[in-house]
Amino acid sequence: MIKPLGDRALIKMKASEETTKSGIILASSAQEKPQVAEVIEVGPGEYVDGKLTPMYIKKGDNVIVGKYAGTEIKYEGIEYLIVKQEDVLAIVE
Repeated sequence: MIKPLGDRALIKMKASEETTKSGIILASSAQEKPQVAEVIEVGPGEYVDGKLTPMYIKKGDNVIVGKYAGTEIKYEGIEYLIVKQEDVLAIVE
């Protein structure tokens, strides 16, 4: 498994909607990149002035990230993103 370092998190993007609210089916090229993701793993946090600042997101959280945030990786055939905690815009409850 991948274990992020510092204040980074490993996330997996959720599938985007294939139909609109009115029932129109969208072609894959017309779909927007999803911005909601599940947190798979988190790092320990970031050291600031010698003190550890823990992560405020945790494994299993659903989060919203910026459209162009993170580094895309593929591990064992699954696509993930590694993002810094500051790239997480909100936690979905």
